[in-house]
Amino acid sequence: MGKGSRKKGPKTTSDRKPKVRDVFVGQPFEGLAAETELIALREFVPSATAALTLGSGEKVTLGTVLPMAAAAFVRSDGERYIGMQVQTRSSDISRDLGRALQWVLEAKEGDVLSVPDTTTPPTADEKARLQDLLDTDVELDVTLYNDFAWWLPEDADASGDVALSLERANAAIMPTERLGAGAYWVLAGEKAHLRWVRPEPENLLLQALARLSAAGELGLGEGSRYAGSFRAHGLLVPVWDLDPEAHAREWADAKDQLGTRLEAALKSLDTEPLNAAERRSRDGLIGRQLTIR
Repeated sequence: MGKGSRKKGPKTTSDRKPKVRDVFVGQPFEGLAAETELIALREFVPSATAALTLGSGEKVTLGTVLPMAAAAFVRSDGERYIGMQVQTRSSDISRDLGRALQWVLEAKEGDVLSVPDTTTPPTADEKARLQDLLDTDVELDVTLYNDFAWWLPEDADASGDVALSLERANAAIMPTERLGAGAYWVLAGEKAHLRWVRPEPENLLLQALARLSAAGELGLGEGSRYAGSFRAHGLLVPVWDLDPEAHAREWADAKDQLGTRLEAALKSLDTEPLNAAERRSRDGLIGRQLTIR
């Protein structure tokens, strides 16, 4: 055996690093009453906030996008924020947000968490998911904005990177109105849409949508068309194309009426399976889906 060469013995149990299985969580907000709202805020609502109250009584503001897409920050006036739309994620978005929430509770004014902790394996006793930190029965009271001025304290002026980020973020905002829990009208250029995050299991929702489609009751009235759906964080998001000349409030009643028809269709599935025409409609709806992870 040459100089300096040394045969290594077998690794002991204490030498081996524990193997961590980081399992992808397909429905990260399951169990939260605000599940559909959280998905909307994560995926397509441009500028909005909602107050979070922890079991300890601490208050934090949930925002769609923070300056420079940060995961969390503390404003100069002490207001604490966590962001939904960030640049990185782990296999469990709820855990990412929970960790950002715990970080911001201990942060000081001016502190910024650029990205959430997505690499450190969770410990056996770690409780860092939103479901562990929030009251699962509480809905979100969402406030929409036409810009991102809420990033700054009242009467404060932006400067440097924050000013540049604010300018870019404001320029990207599309007019958006909330029509109910998880339901948002958006004017996207020359087109308008209704995106509606639904809480039902995908298979049941597709059957109910198919029943309405076969009966010619899936639209929102004149100037509307069912466009398809996409999956987001375990739930299905049906989308309707709408007449862009009509304001959001002009679709509010039609959306509520559609919701009533949809609830009735869901209930009817308990006793009436889909007929041949409805099954064909379901197959057509399935073919118009896009998965967003």
